[in-house]
Amino acid sequence: MNAQAWPTLFDRLDINGIALPNRLVVAPMTRISATPEGVATPAMVDYYAGFARGGFGLIVTEGTYTDRAYAQGYAGQPGLTDIEQARAWRAVTDAVHDAGGRIFAQLMHAGALSQANRFRDETVGPSAITPKGKQMGVYRGNGPYRTPRAIEPHEIDAAIDGFAEAARLARDVAGFDGIEIHGANGYLLDQFLTDYTNRRDDAWGGPVGNRIRLAEQTARAVRAAVGDGFPVCIRISQGKVNDFTHKWGEGAEGAEGAATVFGRLAATGIDFLHVTEFEAWQPAFPGDARTLVQHARLAAPHLPVIANGSLHDPARAQQVLTDGADLIALGRGALANPDWPMRVAKGIAPRPFDPALLSPLGDIKAEELEVRQVQPLVA
Repeated sequence: MNAQAWPTLFDRLDINGIALPNRLVVAPMTRISATPEGVATPAMVDYYAGFARGGFGLIVTEGTYTDRAYAQGYAGQPGLTDIEQARAWRAVTDAVHDAGGRIFAQLMHAGALSQANRFRDETVGPSAITPKGKQMGVYRGNGPYRTPRAIEPHEIDAAIDGFAEAARLARDVAGFDGIEIHGANGYLLDQFLTDYTNRRDDAWGGPVGNRIRLAEQTARAVRAAVGDGFPVCIRISQGKVNDFTHKWGEGAEGAEGAATVFGRLAATGIDFLHVTEFEAWQPAFPGDARTLVQHARLAAPHLPVIANGSLHDPARAQQVLTDGADLIALGRGALANPDWPMRVAKGIAPRPFDPALLSPLGDIKAEELEVRQVQPLVA
């Protein structure tokens, strides 16, 4: 197990002017370790810099809320809504850059899945439909989700503007290297895309071509806000934090819907797609052997694709690269191995993930930071 055995994992890649030393990405993971005001903390500086020291070519932050209305999802979630929040993120990006890494801000609007919001007592979603499942205790949630109010058209416009302004702050003040729009995992953009959470009868609802409009227009607004020379991507999934097994249902067992989703997003001017499934190598739809990565590649052949989903084993990661992905994003694998790239390059097996790392809360633990202080981590 070494760099020669898996050469494509360690190939360089340039994305819109950002040179990445390898194909290995830290996936976005909620860690609820900001201040109550959404300001990044010294623990977050050490946490993210540790991934850069461990050899990851690109780091994507946890979901960061984009406005002071309905975007916040969790207590302890960081924001990018004002200068104070953006300047605090600058300490994170500086530390990552000093360690030789690159870091993108993931911008997120929680919508109906919001568990805590210091700005509002209610939640909004595409329709007044109670989300499936229960709030996540690991992120300080308790009991069922609240039933959202159907968001008004002018509030949709304001939410899009929030993404654009947060992107400007990320570029101009916080010093990020790029933007990832969170269009996955059951949050607001995904709520609009999902048939059973979006029962609207206006231009934002109905067929998949309407339901993808919020993600599409958000991507266009972010691109306009940051200009052509700044990397922008969007994260897309079928499953959700509150509905792991959801599948798109348009056309031939979902394939036609996938073609619409990825094709429309590719036309917005984004630089790449981030596709996440529970197991990225599995077929995306019943009766169709292709993975969601392969559907994305078919619909958007000229865009790089990040694959995420249980790819902590190097052989699995290589398989998905061979199947069409350009980069591999690790979540649990990166938590257990902030030095995963260095370990694999040196022929050292990755450590198994210990669920206790996210118990009783998903906040950053002191023992994680101790591991990240070691340089090199695998020595």
